[in-house]
Amino acid sequence: MTRRRWIADRAAGNRAWITGSHAEHLARVLRAKPGQKFDVAVEGAVWEGTVVSISPEEVEFELGRTMEPALLPEISVLLSIYKFDRLEWALEKLTELGVATIFPIISRRTEPHLGKAAEKRVERWRKIALEAAQQSRRAKPPEIPVPMPLKKAIVDINGCGIVLNEAEAEEAASLKSVLRDCRPPIWLALGPEGGWSAEEIELFRQNGWRTASLGRTILRAETAAIVAAAITLSELADNPPQRH
Repeated sequence: MTRRRWIADRAAGNRAWITGSHAEHLARVLRAKPGQKFDVAVEGAVWEGTVVSISPEEVEFELGRTMEPALLPEISVLLSIYKFDRLEWALEKLTELGVATIFPIISRRTEPHLGKAAEKRVERWRKIALEAAQQSRRAKPPEIPVPMPLKKAIVDINGCGIVLNEAEAEEAASLKSVLRDCRPPIWLALGPEGGWSAEEIELFRQNGWRTASLGRTILRAETAAIVAAAITLSELADNPPQRH
């Protein structure tokens, strides 16, 4: 039976603790008892954790043997900020898929009031990612930096950068074909509702990014993010990079 996994709020020596709503869920909903075992992730490592003490405020675990965490693909996503409810759905699903880093981006077509409010939402976004990481049995959630302008985000990346450009869907190569010439780490850039501006596409190209399309149908911004990440994961699984 697969054990429930928790990401520790703090750890010291062979002890780890979870607090707040997660502790309350363990104590009052799951009715966990001392001696019960769970998987506990601490700074990306996964341990077998045995409950030592439990209350609705805090659960203490004794850490036992370590377990090999699943290796996550080196995929980062630049996600232009759009309506928060749909953006947060995309954040949750990208976390479940295993994306390493999600960069909230302020682009030319980001609505000004959303761009201003975004920085105050980062902690909420990180909490959503934490919940999704635990549900999907990740060892840690993706990094979510504070929102930044596009120009700052795309320079000096290490790896293969691909910008999804639906404005040129009929002329652009498919994402799958572009990925065949890429090796991790891979960066995917997804635009806002209305897509990237021509000036932004040119900025990507000047910084060495490749353009690709998800096909001729026009997808919602959050749908495009999930589709792009899933295609990339599938392509990496089918064509793993060769080690030299």
